[in-house]
Parts: sequence; structure tokens; C-alpha cells
Amino acid sequence: MPAPTETTSPQPPRHLVVVANRLPVRRVGESWERSPGGLVSALEPAVRTSRTSWVGWTGVPDEPLDAFEHEGVDLRPVVVSADELQRFYEGFSNGTLWPLYHDAIFVPTFQEDWWEAYQAVNRRFAERTAEVASPGATVWVHDYQLQLVPAMLRELRPDLRIGFFLHIPFPAQELFLRLPWRTEVVRGLLGADVVGFQTSVGADNFRLVARRLLGARIEARTLVHAGGRTRVGTYPVGIDAERIREIAESPDTVRRAREIRAELGEPDTLLLGVDRLDYTKGIEVRLRALRALLDEGRVDPGRTVFVQIAQPSRDDAPGYAETRTLVEQMAGSINGDFGGIGAAVVQYLHQGQDLEELVALYRAADVMLVTPFRDGMNLVAKEYVAAQVDLDGVLILSEFAGAAHQMKQAVLVNPFDVRGLEAAMDEAVNGDRKVHRRRMALLRRAVFRDDAAWWAREFLDALERRSDPPPPPVPGSSDTGATHADPIGSGLVGRA
Repeated sequence: MPAPTETTSPQPPRHLVVVANRLPVRRVGESWERSPGGLVSALEPAVRTSRTSWVGWTGVPDEPLDAFEHEGVDLRPVVVSADELQRFYEGFSNGTLWPLYHDAIFVPTFQEDWWEAYQAVNRRFAERTAEVASPGATVWVHDYQLQLVPAMLRELRPDLRIGFFLHIPFPAQELFLRLPWRTEVVRGLLGADVVGFQTSVGADNFRLVARRLLGARIEARTLVHAGGRTRVGTYPVGIDAERIREIAESPDTVRRAREIRAELGEPDTLLLGVDRLDYTKGIEVRLRALRALLDEGRVDPGRTVFVQIAQPSRDDAPGYAETRTLVEQMAGSINGDFGGIGAAVVQYLHQGQDLEELVALYRAADVMLVTPFRDGMNLVAKEYVAAQVDLDGVLILSEFAGAAHQMKQAVLVNPFDVRGLEAAMDEAVNGDRKVHRRRMALLRRAVFRDDAAWWAREFLDALERRSDPPPPPVPGSSDTGATHADPIGSGLVGRA
């Protein structure tokens, strides 16, 4: 008699726990709807194929909520008080870390009570995650607001597989070492099995800092340290390019794109900028370059329109009010000098737009300006390319955006060089259209290949491979101070 055929039931999907500062929903009246943020869109492919819980804050201070479900995702709110919102979020996250990690374009503030709030909120997120995660679950922690969570969670739940991804740049040693609590932050990140960065520059910066501050040994892409082994990799985040293409090709979008150009007076050239209003985005540099081109007669103000969308963001954080005032003054000055009645050269909108309207703007625009002084990735650049179904647009992209590492066929510029940006804008407006179309075709191929699903799969596959138990501590190592090679000494490095 033949042996019975062995049958196995399919393995249930691993429990994935996403940990982020915000939940993927926002309240609208008495109900919840999906948030429009880039992280939510980027993680959608991973969420669709996993049994997923999401730990995060609702966006409303002092709001205790029970767990609830939305679109098949188990949502686990974390309470953040109004005082913590000011000190943890507006303070340490966006007044200390954000400017420091963006090359100190705006001077960061180092304040002890902000740091204390950052620790307290990170501890609360770690404890909430430890309650939610099933045995052996995969936990994916996101971004600069929660850099202490991996080590805190590792202490509470050593059975978990923990990944961390930083969506913004990780700075060079000389900048990061200014942070009084630098050792604690690095130790927090090393609690993860895998730490991911947008670019190889960020990954290399972190490896060097970990070696300098905690004596971690660099073995290829792995850091060996007192707590075990942490893989450090580059995983550039993508977009849902197919969704953008579908919206761009829809009859409603085509019709809206034509309406936009008609509403703007059928310009020969429509330039576009889409950003959060932030001092890192370089909006004022675009306006300065545009004014120079107008002054020199290289751009016709009667046939050119620049639309700048500046979505409100962190209005109470240091530097934002100054940036808004400067941008609005520059836009008004250009319109006053070069515009006419009902014919502004700069159309400035301090408001957000829904995705369908943005894609219509992408299709309508001849030139997209993405000129941040520093940016982790910049998904707007990729969205614009995905929307160029006719290959007619030109992307001007800052060398200091993470996207530039993947999008070398764009017109790359140094945003600190206004003359160089002027030349790039001149080339985009007046250059060879055949060359620009060939470059756009190559850009689209890369954006569709390395999309959001690819990004999530690459990171989670790397985390899955880190399933081996951590090795015993390296003999003679310690996680509480500087190494012998650290020229700074232990006075600040070992601070706790």
C-alpha cells in the first residue's frame, strides 16, 4: 500500500506590528478615514499581506481610546498628553532632532525637559507594543520620533523580531555628536535586528557613530555590539506607482489637468512645487531663481506660471513661521513686479490637496521643482514621474534629496547654488524635448520597479533573515560608554 500523502495546512501570516508616531487614520466627524500620509501609502502592500496591528497616537492630546479596527487593521492607540505633545513632539522631535538630522539648517535646541518627555513617550510606545505583539511577532518601528523604542522593547520582549526604519536623513558624525544624548539614541536603535536608512550615506554615518560611541564592530553590513548583532542596510522607500498611473490616465484627471492650465491662462510653461511648508524644502531658492530669470528676460512673465503648493505643517515649531513669512513675501514681490490683473506669475497656495488634485497638477505641469536643502527621500519627485504617462515633464531634483541616489536621470541641482538652479530651470523650459523625454522614460522605469511593495518586501525579508538568536556579548565590551578609540572621552559619551 502506498504511503499516505502528507498534507500541511498553509501557515498563517506572521503577526506584523507597525509602530509609528501616528495611527494610519484621522477622525472625520464621528468616524475615521485613512490618513493621506506617505508612510501609510508606503506600508499598504505589507499591511495587505499580513495580520497587522498598528501602534500609534491618534493626533488628539489626552485622548484615551480602546483598540479598534479600520479596514482590517487592528489599531492600538497610545495616549500623548498636551504637555508631552509640546515637549516630545514639537520640542525634542521637531525642535532638536529634525533640524539636527537635516544638517542644522535651522539651529537645533537642546533642552533637558524635552529629552525627558521623549524618553517617557518612547517608553509608553514600547510598553504598548509589548502588550500587543503576539509571541515571535515581527515589529517594524518607524522614524525619528521613536528611536529609543527598539532597545526598550527588546528589554521587555526578547522574543520579538524588531526592525527600525528612519525616513529622514541620518547626519554625519560631526553633527550627530552635538546631541547631548547621542549615546542613548544609538543604543536605542541597536536594540533592533535591522536598522534601515534611505541612502547608503545615512547607513554609513550610523555605522561610524555606533563604532565611535559604543565600540560596535563593523562586519560588512552588520554591527556587532554588546547587545548582539544589528544589520544596517539601505532600503529607499518607494510609492504605489501603479495607483498614481491609474489616476493620471483616468478621464477625470486628464480633464482636470486641462482645466488647470485653462484657469492659469494657458501658459507656455507651467512650473510646479509641492511641499510641506518647511525650512528644509528650499522653496525660497526656487522663488529667488525664478525672479532672476524674470529679471534677465530669460522667462516671459506673460507666458509662465509657477504654482507652489505649501501644505501647512508644524506651525508652532521653531523656524516655520519665519519660513512662511519669507515665502509669502517673495511670492508677493514677484507678482507685484511681474504680474498683471488676474495674471499672477506665482500662484501660492498654503493648503493641502487631495491625491487626485495633486496628480492632475502633476499631469498639467511642464516642470517639477523638488529642491530641498536636505531630504530623506522625497516621494513627490517619484509621484510626479509616475504621473508622466506621456513623458512630457521635466524633473529638477536636489542632489541632497535621497531620491537623487535613484533618480540620476533627473536634472540634478545644488539648491545652495542659485545660479545653477537658474540654469537648470532655463534648460528645463528651453532644452531639447527629445532628451527630456528619454530621461523621463528611464526615470519611470526605475520608479515602477522600486515601488512601495518592493521597499516593504526588501526590508521585511531582511528582517526575516535575522532570525538567528543574538550571540553572547563580545568579551570585554560594554554598552555604557566610549571605546578606547573614542577621542572625545567618556565625559559626555557615557552620559545616561
